[in-house]
Formats: sequence, structure tokens, C-alpha cells
Amino acid sequence: MAPPEPGAIAYPEGEGIPASERGATVIADRVVAKIAAQAAREALAQVPEGGSAPHAAVAVHHGHARVRISLELDYPCDIGGQCRAVRRRVAERVEALAGMVVPEVAVRVERLHSVHTRRAAQGRLR
Repeated sequence: MAPPEPGAIAYPEGEGIPASERGATVIADRVVAKIAAQAAREALAQVPEGGSAPHAAVAVHHGHARVRISLELDYPCDIGGQCRAVRRRVAERVEALAGMVVPEVAVRVERLHSVHTRRAAQGRLR
């Protein structure tokens, strides 16, 4: 066996290159967006009747994920509390599952669904 080149790292015989030095793992933005959207659904417990599930847009740069969540809520509800729960859950799940730092989770409430507007909409359909 030839001596190692200058500056080369020598590994004990049979161990090979450690896993952390073999390459890079790249997670697509759309995968992180799916994780974020699912986490938002988990935080909300339910999608409003007649509403749509949360949607996420993500920008990943050097292991940091900036997340934007769009969602619909029942009215009346604690909007601030719901948004805090979504931000917390999304950050936790993206960090745990994708291993990314989440410095920002922006939540946008697109629509509020009230019992009164659902009844009015049902009445117009007849």
C-alpha cells in the first residue's frame, strides 16, 4: 500500500469514508413545502367547512428555509393563537424532518368562514 498523499486524511483499514463526508443531501423546496403544509394542517386540527387546506411556499438557501403559509380559518376564532400554533408547528416539523433552520414562518389568513356566510351561501344555491 502506498503512503497517503500530503494533506490526505488517513482512515483505518476497512472503515472507509465516514457517512458525513461522502456527499451532500439536497431537499427540494417543494418537499419542504409539503412538510410545512402538512404541519399547518396538524396545527389547525380541521379545515373549515367549505374551505381549502393550507398551502405553503418555501425558499431554501444554504440550509435555511423561509416559509409562507396561506390558510383559511373558521370565524369566530382566536386568529392570533391559531397563527402562533401554525408558526410553531411548521418550524418544529421542518427542522425535525428536513434538518433545516427556519428563521421565518409567515402566515397569511386568506379567508374567514363563518356559520352565517355558509348558511347564506347554501340559501343562494337552492
